[in-house]
Amino acid sequence: MASSKDYLEYVLDQLSSLDDISYRAMMGEYIIYYQGKIVGGVYDDRFLVKPTKSALDLMPDASRELPYEGAKEMLLVEDIDDRDFLNELLNAMVNELPAPKKKK
Repeated sequence: MASSKDYLEYVLDQLSSLDDISYRAMMGEYIIYYQGKIVGGVYDDRFLVKPTKSALDLMPDASRELPYEGAKEMLLVEDIDDRDFLNELLNAMVNELPAPKKKK
């Protein structure tokens, strides 16, 4: 099942106080970038983030879910309505994520 554009827009609105949020459509789903780094995505109308140490510290009870078959597990963000929490989460995560690969 593909994610709806409405859910993507809701997630982006919740993250709108952060600078440099972007997304890319990928096979009916959406990858979310913060400061040019992949933090997670919208998959089947779920906001999932990479399981960084900071994300695990902030969401110790988060369920681990597969964004799609064959992918690595990600953490389900259940508190999607809390903008302050989302800001804290992404700001904590961004320094732990690898820099984007240089395009050839």
